[in-house]
Amino acid sequence: MVDLWRRMKANDSVRRTLVLLIICSGLYLIRNILSLILLTFILTYLIIRGVDGIHHVTKLPKKLVAIVMYLLIIIFLYFSITVYVPKLFNQTIQMIEDVFTFYQKADTNNKLYEWIAKNVGFNEIKQQLTTGAKVVFTTITSIGSMGLTFVMSLILSFFFIIEKDWVTAFGQAFFKSKIGLFSQDVAYLGKKFVNTFGVVIEAQFIIAIVNTILTIIGLIFMKFPQDQLLSLALMIFILSLIPVAGVIISCIPLSLIAYTVGGVQDVIYILIMIMIIHAIESYLLNPKLMSSKTDLPIFYVFVILMFSEKFFGVWGLVIGIPAFVFLLDLLDVKVDHKKPPVLPQINSPK
Repeated sequence: MVDLWRRMKANDSVRRTLVLLIICSGLYLIRNILSLILLTFILTYLIIRGVDGIHHVTKLPKKLVAIVMYLLIIIFLYFSITVYVPKLFNQTIQMIEDVFTFYQKADTNNKLYEWIAKNVGFNEIKQQLTTGAKVVFTTITSIGSMGLTFVMSLILSFFFIIEKDWVTAFGQAFFKSKIGLFSQDVAYLGKKFVNTFGVVIEAQFIIAIVNTILTIIGLIFMKFPQDQLLSLALMIFILSLIPVAGVIISCIPLSLIAYTVGGVQDVIYILIMIMIIHAIESYLLNPKLMSSKTDLPIFYVFVILMFSEKFFGVWGLVIGIPAFVFLLDLLDVKVDHKKPPVLPQINSPK
């Protein structure tokens, strides 16, 4: 038994795999606060990257930059809750009303609309969508679990960034303790996690912002109703956080609204615009923001999203790809999609 333990300690791969299993077991036991942990990590990583970028340009002290950034976040949240969220709520309800009113008053001689009118209860669907929108925005604006989670994450990330040097020194003190080897493996896995999971999350966030800006500019040129742009911007941003699938999903509501605005012609324009934005994301943003190891085939992306959504819910759509990339990095899986795969030859039996 002692000899087995010594061999495990000497084998880095086996030991780190065991440490990873222990960490995963611990996360499973505290799964009720997993949202708090994930949100704290994402906020901390993104804000640290922002602070480092501003410090690099302005040479201002990092603590001062961090404090100013958090003050701006608090001001933004205040105006969002008091001004923009009510406006967003009204725009969403009005958009749902406009779409259903249009389709109810559509050409009754059209066979498609005849079939829809017979088989789809518009009033019932409208009521359900309106009720759903009310529930969503009531949850966001009320002091509920998600609001409390976000506030706690913001506070935790603030103290981590302000005391970053102290927190780092305190953590390194464990390296020389009785659990020094375990602590070093946790630090190794943590560094891997930040360098893969964090980078992908940051890239998704930047891509979501760029996609939202480009799409809204396109909708303005297409003369979409101005009173719906804020609601559409939020929808596009949230869906853009989902790799690949988010762009495709956003086509459905945008096409429905485009048809109410300008008919089939605007639907075609929307599809062309989405294709162009997706091409910009695939061929310009992804190679620029992500390393080659995060470049996954679309088939794998959809499979990962399906499984991660099944096990982790809505969070799975956001963290599924970064978590998978983290595992690939741990396993040293490196694939160059530009080179043809070389399959092992299997000798046929004589």
